[in-house]
Amino acid sequence: MTNVLKVDSIEKYFGNKGNVAKAIDHISFEVEKGEFVGIMGPSGSGKTTLLNCISTIDTVTTGNIQINGQDITKLKAGKLEKFRRDELGFIFQDFNLLDTLTAFENIAIALTIQGRKPSEITKLVEEVAAKLEITSVLNKFPYQMSGGQKQRVASARAIVTNPTLVLADEPTGALDSKSARLLLDSFEKLNNDLQATILMVTHDAFTASYAKRILFIKDGKIFNELIRGNDSRKEFFNRIIEVVTLLGGDTNNVL
Repeated sequence: MTNVLKVDSIEKYFGNKGNVAKAIDHISFEVEKGEFVGIMGPSGSGKTTLLNCISTIDTVTTGNIQINGQDITKLKAGKLEKFRRDELGFIFQDFNLLDTLTAFENIAIALTIQGRKPSEITKLVEEVAAKLEITSVLNKFPYQMSGGQKQRVASARAIVTNPTLVLADEPTGALDSKSARLLLDSFEKLNNDLQATILMVTHDAFTASYAKRILFIKDGKIFNELIRGNDSRKEFFNRIIEVVTLLGGDTNNVL
């Protein structure tokens, strides 16, 4: 298998000399092409900081992060911007769609920035819309769509450029249970059918149960790892709950 992401002994400190906090404490792991990996942990565990460092939104204090063989910790501003645009896809909790653009235009914008031809843009947008079952909303504006439709449009925007790695930050956090299921089914389809490599941060065990492997973060360190293997999603969910309980997490809102 091809190694897409390699996180090598990274640390992240916040604060100054008088008040230093370590958010990430020597974390190392790898993600191979076509994997769907979840990251879980209680509030303040460092999971969002970890995602921010991998997504180039933040920088590590020490250690290295390689994506597609490129050490992103050594890239300068100009090259970093191009790398982010060409190699990464982002899915946010609050959708981050542009209100003045239709769904089609929101998805197409990433391809336009890359300088793709109009005919190619139309073809790629229509293909990804069909896979995510949002063809019917391509001409609608965000205010005309449900939360689930907006998040699937955001997902289409993230993967339409065929990025090396898709990063999802609490993607179901703003959705009702039905919309969340539809989105997660779409993630599963993208992962299985298109071999999209997905790294997803979530606090929710149901959402995490769609992943094939989960890293649990506690106090800035990897606390545990679960691999789904041949488990059904329900069986995997139950195993996740066991670890969440060990972590001291709140299991009242994960069902």
